[in-house]
Amino acid sequence: MAEAVVETSFMDPFKDILVNYLMPEKCYDEFFLQFNLLHVDCLKIVISKGLGIGIILGSVLVKLPQILKLIGAKSAEGLSFNSVLLELFAITGTMAYSIANSFPFSSWGEALFLMLQTVTIGFLIQHYGGNTIKGLGFLAVYFGLLAVILSPMTPMSVVTTMQASNMPAIIFGRLIQAGTNYRNGHTGQLSAISVFLLFAGSLARIFTTVQETGDSLMAVTYIISSFCNGVIAAQVLYYWNSSPALRKKKA
Repeated sequence: MAEAVVETSFMDPFKDILVNYLMPEKCYDEFFLQFNLLHVDCLKIVISKGLGIGIILGSVLVKLPQILKLIGAKSAEGLSFNSVLLELFAITGTMAYSIANSFPFSSWGEALFLMLQTVTIGFLIQHYGGNTIKGLGFLAVYFGLLAVILSPMTPMSVVTTMQASNMPAIIFGRLIQAGTNYRNGHTGQLSAISVFLLFAGSLARIFTTVQETGDSLMAVTYIISSFCNGVIAAQVLYYWNSSPALRKKKA
């Protein structure tokens, strides 16, 4: 009786990592056993997973330039606290909705890191505005509410409503920041690096959301987020040679 032949590949030492994080086993077989490197469905999966992982890794540092800029200048001039609150609401809604629906971490993980960095920016705005106690209160209230939202006691209907409310929250949040930039005639301490990274990340998230979750509500949210982030990015370019110091000098 003939023995079954076990196919092997030069990528076998990395199979567990690839299958666990980047592709299902059927795609591993297509790529590295059948050498069908143009398998469309598998390419979509790998690109989506790769983008998702890249976005998450990038999100760890995406707002760090903004935080460092605030600390270096010891000023939060040009940043709107109300805009930060609305952005935080949107990020929290996405995170809670994704966890409640058991979406893969690669499809929403950046929300966790963006949340931590956005909370830090919110505190710094209050701190450098001379309201440190108010900033500490903001941290306590937010993390208390977050614990309640992520707990089993919060109905799924509430979490879904939060996610649906993301769209107006994102629009109004970005409009507030855009309005602040327009009135000031500059973008103040807004970090260009952070703005452009957020714009690129939200664009990539449209594809990964459709591919990995198929959730139309999240996809529309990222489409709107991309447009709004694009408006702020355009303002950064428009006001590139304008700064508070330069405008005071001209005045």
